Amino acid sequence: MDIKFTNRLSYKQARLTVLVGFILGFLLSLVQIGIDYASVDEAINREMLSLLDISHNPASRIAYNIDSELAKELTRGLLHSSSITGARLMDNTNTVLANVSRPRNESPYRFISDCLFGEHREFQDPLFLSHMPNERLGTLIIEVDTFAFGQRFLRRAEITLLSGFLRSLILTGILLALFYTMLTKPLIKVISALSSSDPHGPKPSKLAFPPGHEKDEIGVLVKVANQQFVSMATEIQQRRAAENRLTDYLNELENIVSARTTELKASNIRLSLSNEELESARRTALDMAQARAAFLANMSHEIRTPLNGLLGMIALSLDSTLTAEQRQQLSIAHDSGKVLVELLNDILDLSKFDAGQLELERIPFDLGALVEDTANLLSQNAAPSVELTCLIDPQFPSMVLGDPTRVRQIVSNLLSNALKFTRFGRVDVRLSHYPGGVRVEVCDTGIGIPQEAQVKIFQPFTQAGAGITRQFGGTGLGLALTNNLCEAMEGRLSISSESGFGSQFCADLPLLIHTPAIAPAPLNGQVIAVSSATSGLSELLQSLLPGWGLSYRRYDLNDDLQGLAPDLLITDCLDCLFGLRPTISAPILLVTAYGNFLPTEQATALSPLQQQARPLARNALYQSLRRTLMGDEPSPLDALRAEHSLECRARILLVEDNPVNQLVAKGMLSKLGCEVIVAAHGGEALAELEEKSFDLVLMDCNMPVMNGYEASRRIRQSGRWHNLPIVALTANAMPEERERCRAAGMSDYLAKPFRREELITLLDHWVPLGPALS
Repeated sequence: MDIKFTNRLSYKQARLTVLVGFILGFLLSLVQIGIDYASVDEAINREMLSLLDISHNPASRIAYNIDSELAKELTRGLLHSSSITGARLMDNTNTVLANVSRPRNESPYRFISDCLFGEHREFQDPLFLSHMPNERLGTLIIEVDTFAFGQRFLRRAEITLLSGFLRSLILTGILLALFYTMLTKPLIKVISALSSSDPHGPKPSKLAFPPGHEKDEIGVLVKVANQQFVSMATEIQQRRAAENRLTDYLNELENIVSARTTELKASNIRLSLSNEELESARRTALDMAQARAAFLANMSHEIRTPLNGLLGMIALSLDSTLTAEQRQQLSIAHDSGKVLVELLNDILDLSKFDAGQLELERIPFDLGALVEDTANLLSQNAAPSVELTCLIDPQFPSMVLGDPTRVRQIVSNLLSNALKFTRFGRVDVRLSHYPGGVRVEVCDTGIGIPQEAQVKIFQPFTQAGAGITRQFGGTGLGLALTNNLCEAMEGRLSISSESGFGSQFCADLPLLIHTPAIAPAPLNGQVIAVSSATSGLSELLQSLLPGWGLSYRRYDLNDDLQGLAPDLLITDCLDCLFGLRPTISAPILLVTAYGNFLPTEQATALSPLQQQARPLARNALYQSLRRTLMGDEPSPLDALRAEHSLECRARILLVEDNPVNQLVAKGMLSKLGCEVIVAAHGGEALAELEEKSFDLVLMDCNMPVMNGYEASRRIRQSGRWHNLPIVALTANAMPEERERCRAAGMSDYLAKPFRREELITLLDHWVPLGPALS
């Protein structure tokens, strides 16, 4: 086997060795040249000093005698030295007695010599006689051309480098020959023997040791190769035996396969039957899912329709003249109906999560106002001894981006849960923001949740214990739905609780800032509060009032307020009011629980007195302080709204086939200052539109003769009422219903049963402030 010369080990080893030797030789040559350079440099100085020493006495006598002729002869004699290019002799007055020079020799190597030794050197010898060493007679100056020395140095350096290079070449040849003889040649013999050996032969191959290499690395290589040959021969024999056994096994396997093939054919027939059964089961499951969706839609419609009539009629009855007992009974019925609506909404929302049909909006909304409105609506559910407080960071953004409906559900479910299980103490709703999101915390001092129950309360229809449902009621859907909503928003719901020590639910939602916090106009005045240091009112006032520019200080219930003259006193203590009035003449703002206002007689006796229900909203508190401290009157816009509330605000076409729902909607709209025309189906609605002008159409979807979808499409297709708002009124709260209404040309959507607040919001959005069109 022929190996390329540059791939041989002998060449590689020689190359590395010669490279190292060449580098070392080159370095040694440089060292030798450096030593020679120092010697030549020293020789220049030494030789010139010796020459000056020889010329010292004659030059001193010539200077003493001031003999110019002898001076010229002396200087010309100095020029006989090949390295001297100029000589000058001066007396003690610096008068030149003789000055001779000759041109320097030129050569291509002069530049290198001048760089090494300098272009020229000048030596001076002060002249004096031996018996008058302190009397200077003159100076002998010689100029030296170093090229004569540098030329000899460069020649020696050239010889040194060439000789080193020749030595490296000779060393390369010797090493190549040695390595080839001692390493490459024996290895080539071993490789040739390995190439010609047959490992599959009847007898194992055996390599011979190269002469002289029985005990070195090559001998070890041959020995290991022979051992491998023996192992390979043994393994080949074992494989041949295994192949013989495998042939026997294959014969047996063919018989087994034949028997199993028959069994598999029978199994395939059974599997085909099973697949047909599975396909039938899949179709049945799909049919059941469709039936479930249809059932939910139908149940939503069938339950919401009577609920709308029930709650609407109760709400209208509560606005009429009633006895206290009748009002209490109707209020209980109304609250029970709202609980039923919330339960229905939770079940429908949970079904949306299961079907993957939940859609989230991304619009700007005021989260602080949303939290305060929700807390205000739920405050009537708080126990009389529970203080409900909304604590919103003063730097919280004015507007955030997200789905206000779903965020309201989260806040409502957490707050309802806290109020349900808290009978004494506080329930706080805290709102803050962090980079990239907001945090909603609901803290209570209720019964708490055991550690072992916290892992399961987010599961549907599950509560912390079996006795919870019997004692407090509920279905266990609220927290499950809240957790699902947080996850759908890519947020997180966490809990921190201990049995008997209250609970803290924290919802982190990635709602981005749309509008930063806007500071209200500063106020001026001194406000004091009489309240417990641990009350929510104290914490709320401490966080808000200093930022509004007010001087604020809190006093305990038993503190002496004699001599104080504040501009306003705020308190939540009903029992201490009559004790405060003789001491404080300033206006009093009483913060009390929902429905716990003082009677008119007592309020008159304590005037000037204002009463506000918990929880205090920021805007309501600010406006109350502004009126009290700065004497602001209602704005022209407020007066205009009050004036128009007495007039016909809008003419509305109500398209509804259910008589009860007609009465409910018409009663609510009439009390909001609207003229209402009723149509029983879509055909009548089109006829009414032909005869009269309307500001808004409230359209039921499911009606006889012509349903709301068809009527809306015809209204839009006519081109005459292109900008007329059409709001769908439907008891079907499924998400596909909203899309169906939009596709029919409707402008908005209102699910039954609807509350008066929702109807007011709808009118504020779609009906301009002012009288209807005539």
